[in-house]
Amino acid sequence: MPQMAPLNWLSLMIYFILVFLILNSMNFYTFIYPSKTSKTSGKSLIKINWKWL
Repeated sequence: MPQMAPLNWLSLMIYFILVFLILNSMNFYTFIYPSKTSKTSGKSLIKINWKWL
């Protein structure tokens, strides 16, 4: 039935957009970013005194 073809394309487009959004959100929230505070807590800060000529 050619009258139903636009609904089929619309449902496929909605389906693929939803799958795309779900996969992107899973990828974003499952990736663990290294925190900046844990890197600096182990290191001591070195203070540099500049000597001008």
